[in-house]
Amino acid sequence: MQPASTPTNRQPSSAAKANPVEAPDFYQLDDLFSAEHLLVRSSIRDFVRREISPIIEECAERAEFPTQIIKKFGQIGAFGPTIPVEYGGGGLDSISYGLMMQEIERGDSGMRSCVSVQSSLVMYPIWRFGTDEQKKKYLPGLASGELVGCFGLTEPGHGSDPGGMETSFTETSSAYILNGAKMWITNAPIADIAIVWAKNDQGKIRGLIVERGMEGFTTSEIHKKWSLRASITGELVFQDVRVPKENLLPETSGLKSPLQCLDQARYGIAWGAVGAAMDCYETARRYALERIQFNKPIAAFQLLQKKLAEMLTDITKAQLVCWRLGVLKNEGRATTAQISMAKRDNVALALRVARESRQILGGMGITGDFPIMRHLMNLESVVTYEGTHDIHLLIMGADITGIPAFKG
Repeated sequence: MQPASTPTNRQPSSAAKANPVEAPDFYQLDDLFSAEHLLVRSSIRDFVRREISPIIEECAERAEFPTQIIKKFGQIGAFGPTIPVEYGGGGLDSISYGLMMQEIERGDSGMRSCVSVQSSLVMYPIWRFGTDEQKKKYLPGLASGELVGCFGLTEPGHGSDPGGMETSFTETSSAYILNGAKMWITNAPIADIAIVWAKNDQGKIRGLIVERGMEGFTTSEIHKKWSLRASITGELVFQDVRVPKENLLPETSGLKSPLQCLDQARYGIAWGAVGAAMDCYETARRYALERIQFNKPIAAFQLLQKKLAEMLTDITKAQLVCWRLGVLKNEGRATTAQISMAKRDNVALALRVARESRQILGGMGITGDFPIMRHLMNLESVVTYEGTHDIHLLIMGADITGIPAFKG
């Protein structure tokens, strides 16, 4: 006869519901992190537990982005953590940035998407390709969350083939006239500025800073999403938008410029996916220890232990990949293909972990009482954006063979 206090045919209500923050570290990777890394991770972990976890399920259920979180992200230094301090950034290294993305995505992929876009796809190109005047004008406000940015590359007809973009601009004596549209743009409906990639009169891709309020520039929100429901996504439309010449990012040249930005974002996604996997794994592990069937916790059954062991193995491999990639990135040696491998495989294994975790929870796994189905739906977007699962294979294939299979 089992103790009355042990849950049997109802959902676990103590450990699983309290959701204490635990992080598997089977290979003791914490020994490889500096004191600063651990401090950064701890502060972001506490922030997520305090500011994101209590509200995220309701936000996802309502398909609402919590706009109040933006300035809070700015206050804790989540925006532009690798940007130099002189421009409002944190001056941190790539591993610190990765750990931040890991912890934020433990909370929700949509929250990490907001931070990734602001940091890697808006602040990074301004810092990397912009003038000193542009850096001083935009970066401090973006770092604090006073300004929100978005990144306009994907178009309605051009996703995996960004080089085929149709958005273009012509030059006049005093400005650039921009026309076209961008689709599936995170932060678009609330963005104050957009980093827009468009072709000039010569067909070369350049970057422009487009500000909300410029005549002819409109944004709309995409609704009916079953994934990233707590993220805000939209479309950018440009109809004869007059962009001042000082808003051109002068160091941009060709498709390689936006792809450099994508490398920054994909690196963060590789870390973030590990955070989502961790949250699913820990939720399932706690549930398995509480859920009683056939007079014992389901964690006692061999097949369930197999699931947990395989999940932990996947997470450990992903952690090792992230750490090594972070070291290479700090040394300036991380390649596009290496980043693609990490993004592709870490997201794929996070999906596996989420699916196995959902099965461990049975019917409870599909409810909003637990985070697993939300993570699983989110990861179905993460596996596609910033380069699809298959495109990253082709990026690696081109690196292996020297033959770019995705080019005609």
